[in-house]
Amino acid sequence: MNFIHLIDYAGTFAFAISGIRLASAKRFDWFGAYVVGLVTAIGGGTTRDLLLNVTPFWMTQPSYLIVTGLALISVILFGKFIIRLNNTFFIFDTIGLGLFVVVGIERTLDAGFPFWVAIVMGMITGSVGGITRDILINELPLIFRKDIYALACVIGGVVFLCCYEAHFSSTITQILSAASVILTRVLAVKYHISIPVLKGHDDN
Repeated sequence: MNFIHLIDYAGTFAFAISGIRLASAKRFDWFGAYVVGLVTAIGGGTTRDLLLNVTPFWMTQPSYLIVTGLALISVILFGKFIIRLNNTFFIFDTIGLGLFVVVGIERTLDAGFPFWVAIVMGMITGSVGGITRDILINELPLIFRKDIYALACVIGGVVFLCCYEAHFSSTITQILSAASVILTRVLAVKYHISIPVLKGHDDN
């Protein structure tokens, strides 16, 4: 198993936890929580693979369904700690976002597409699962709020490109790219940095 596979599984676990965590707050049953966690974990990658005209990754490897199951078991066993932990959702969602951006970029480059497509696919891989999750639990998706979310994915993609052009090793490139996404999200929340809201005609 190479490093990108480890990142993929770690991102799957983190995103699944974030989905299951929100499902528990909405009082979903175990199966419903698993479905939300699974959709969160595979939604972005599935969309990416369909756009790249390849078989969705989870259809050839059941391990992603197993990882989501492990995430559910973790929440069931350590639910009191995970659910009550401050900023649990933000932590796991941010980690998953950073890791999946890297996976999306790598998969797109491996498919022979140019870097600008890879950056877009990195954003899709990182954000679409969260969008689907929020829709399922009847929440306004984070990507459509003021939060620095999709923009963090783009920044991660640019960092990946810069590292690639500088001939960094693939492992260092992946780490720095994921870290830049996570750091961007953390700093944006800590210092209340947000994208300006598009005002309507009736807004003063």
